[in-house]
Amino acid sequence: MPFTRREFTRQSALTGAGIALTGTVAALATAPGALAAEDSQHGHDGHGHDHDHGHSHEPGYGPLIADPEGLLALPAGFSYKVITHSGVTKLESGEYTPSNHDGTATFEGPRGVTLLVNNHELSGTRAGWEHPVPLAEGLVYDPVAAGGCTVVETRRDGRTAEWVGIAGTSTNCAGGASPWGTWLTCEETEDKAGKNGLLKDHGYVFEVDPYDRRANRDPRPIKALGRYAHEAVVIDPKLGHAYLTEDAAGPNGLLYRWVPPHGFRHGRGKLRTLADDAGVLQAAKCFDSGGKFVDDLSRATKIGTVYGVDWTDVPDRDAKTVSVRKQFTDGQVTRARKLEGMWWGDGGAYIVSSFARAESPVQHDGQVWFYDPKRRTLTLKVLLGVNADPSKDGAFDGPDNITVSPYGGLVIAEDGNGIQHLFGATESGRTYPIARNELNIGSEQEPEYSEFTGVTFSPDGKTLYANIQTPGIMLAITGPWKRQPNRH
Repeated sequence: MPFTRREFTRQSALTGAGIALTGTVAALATAPGALAAEDSQHGHDGHGHDHDHGHSHEPGYGPLIADPEGLLALPAGFSYKVITHSGVTKLESGEYTPSNHDGTATFEGPRGVTLLVNNHELSGTRAGWEHPVPLAEGLVYDPVAAGGCTVVETRRDGRTAEWVGIAGTSTNCAGGASPWGTWLTCEETEDKAGKNGLLKDHGYVFEVDPYDRRANRDPRPIKALGRYAHEAVVIDPKLGHAYLTEDAAGPNGLLYRWVPPHGFRHGRGKLRTLADDAGVLQAAKCFDSGGKFVDDLSRATKIGTVYGVDWTDVPDRDAKTVSVRKQFTDGQVTRARKLEGMWWGDGGAYIVSSFARAESPVQHDGQVWFYDPKRRTLTLKVLLGVNADPSKDGAFDGPDNITVSPYGGLVIAEDGNGIQHLFGATESGRTYPIARNELNIGSEQEPEYSEFTGVTFSPDGKTLYANIQTPGIMLAITGPWKRQPNRH
């Protein structure tokens, strides 16, 4: 049933400002500077950080300490281990670990084993990359495409193993874990057969089973979820709806919902059995508390902004002649620049918009929204103002992959300009650093630091995994994790 603007306006009038604060508040996060004015008496530096670390109520783990190895700065008491390193570590089959690590999820294995599925964001053909995903027999979709996923096994005794989960896909970006224990890998491309040397159409979602290698044979795209520049996907474990982000511009991308066909029951391998046109693929259309249509999510300039959401059917989900996002006219859908990572938690979906520039109505350096499927609302949880000098350590910009922390709030991977971090956002809306990438892939005169990707906790919550995308390094971070304070 559509959630009409009249219903949302009436609900907003009845609840007033409270509508922005009710419902999910388990990760009410904010941005550098967003709380600086009201919290200045508590030692904030104007970027959402705190200097009086001696007090127990301060968030985070203290300042980051430079790494003598030049890889990862961490707080005191924390350490890291390199799990995979492109061009250094090898797969079971003998080839080197592929490069360009991206979206990752963990799965609990037997006897203390942790399984991780790791996307490799490699675009175009294999000839353009030194370490593409190997073409493992029976696991290849398009034999000339460079991307795919690997499955990594880590054991309590420190031993690791890695093998191919899917190969011959393109630009595998954030993806998402399913409630039934598989990985949904997303192609962030719209390339069709014949473009950029590819032999098959791309821009699909594929399912990878970390537990059963045989289940991954003969890869088949889940065409029911549409063909566009997929970034991430989450599944509502109760309703079975899929929510998907699109990282695209010209025009800006869309937030999608897929409603399964009547009688369909999710489970391992079930998505690949769907007809190409199964269910209904829809794009989000937002409106404010006054019933006014919202054309772009960048219009929201205050934490706690709430939009009602309706859903508009996609005319041609396979984009046979026109890109999906271009099939809508002004007023039909709500757009956003750089719709990126997603994570299901607290009864809804956390959704990232990394930044907005001249192509958008309002500029910013990052938003995180929360979609509540019961209320059919989007609430702005994180808003990063434009970072005036990304080369200086301190402020954060360009959120990308995210995860909900077992210690409260969010952990966010930075894909901005300049210095790159993993940072946390507490339930009460304060940010703090967790790690800083110190691997300079540029020069001494013009340093360059790759983005963080694939942030995710181990099933037991003791290890935070994250990747440095270039050259492709998977890291396991351990230390004195603690519940973050919930002080406003």
